[in-house]
Amino acid sequence: KDLSGHTEMLVDSYVDLYEAGKITGNKNRDKGKIIYAFAGGTQRLYDFINDNPSFMLMDGAYVNDAAVIAQNNKMISINSCVEIDFYGQAASESVGKLQISGTGGQTDFVRGATRSPGGKSLIVLQSTAQGGKKSKIVPFLGEGTPVTLPRTDIDYVVTEYGVAALRGKCIRERAQTLIHIALSFRSETS
Repeated sequence: KDLSGHTEMLVDSYVDLYEAGKITGNKNRDKGKIIYAFAGGTQRLYDFINDNPSFMLMDGAYVNDAAVIAQNNKMISINSCVEIDFYGQAASESVGKLQISGTGGQTDFVRGATRSPGGKSLIVLQSTAQGGKKSKIVPFLGEGTPVTLPRTDIDYVVTEYGVAALRGKCIRERAQTLIHIALSFRSETS
């Protein structure tokens, strides 16, 4: 209830939340406005934001500024990644050497949210790929895989099997916590 929005990419689910009365724009910065840098979705989304005073398209340099993001109290950033290793390093741009995306504002939003009063950062991913044949939580990132988010920036990793709280944990504790949510899949199907 009483959510707001400060996002790099505005998608259709914002319309659903707005129409359900969940997004009110009640926040301490850019009060009453859902701020975004670009929109990507269906015609329904574009029709909804056209001339809608509650939605404000802003320059990416402003939207993705970690200092601006941090000024939103209780900011929760939700991002995804391709895979994460036992250290807690997230790879969001490639599968090995195969580039599939850019970094976007992920690091900006993660760092801004963790500096926000009451804020948190979530990295959300499916625990497996290729129909359950390949774990996305791995001991080491593959050769040539760039690290998008270093381990020092990760708060929480969320899969369909649980949450791994990584902030402040040593490498051994990180690995154990991540292995636990990676192994949940195997134990359910055994």
